[in-house]
Amino acid sequence: MKKNKKLVLFGDSAFAEVAYELFSHDSEYEVVAFTVSKQYITKTELFGLPIVAFEEIDKLYPPDKFEMHIALVYNTLNRNREKFYNEAKAKKYTLANYVSSRAFVWQNVTMGDNVFIFEDNTIQPFVKMGSNIVLWSGNHIGHHSVLGDHLFISSHVVISGFCTVGDYCFMGVNSTVGNNINIGKDCLIGAGCLVVKDTGDGKLYKGTPSKADELSIYEKFNIKN
Repeated sequence: MKKNKKLVLFGDSAFAEVAYELFSHDSEYEVVAFTVSKQYITKTELFGLPIVAFEEIDKLYPPDKFEMHIALVYNTLNRNREKFYNEAKAKKYTLANYVSSRAFVWQNVTMGDNVFIFEDNTIQPFVKMGSNIVLWSGNHIGHHSVLGDHLFISSHVVISGFCTVGDYCFMGVNSTVGNNINIGKDCLIGAGCLVVKDTGDGKLYKGTPSKADELSIYEKFNIKN
């Protein structure tokens, strides 16, 4: 694949390493550097590429010539990824998407920026996706569903047709959402959960059958609503 765009990856974790591999071998982007906050720099390079302080990145890799992808996972219910997503946009970077060549994304699906879609995802017609979303391997996003911003959907999740998923949610491996269900914002849907009723905001679902935990997300993670 012809490399006609240059990319800086934010992060140096395992996910950043995976993002480097996939962008490098399955996209139009050439990864040229990594960046992290200055206080977290513990090494000078990764895969032979420099690791640069985020505070200085726009001087060395200006946003009119380089794009960026925020390659972070779901820490603090996606708040860390949202923070640097916003800071990169404030620096005027275009935030690149990665869509695996082995994913099925129907032609009228819409999505925002900083979206990362792994292999074997199926995203059906009329789906609307927000920004700053990670779809790990093998998920099904049903027709006419709407995904909010700052989401992390792990592997083999089924979201059926006409569903909505609110901002900041995390959905665990093999979780399932029935048709016409609304998942509120700030929800954590644990591995293997089956959700067949609307959830409301800030709910933690765990176990089978699933039920909301006694503590809200806001209490459990000390997040201000």
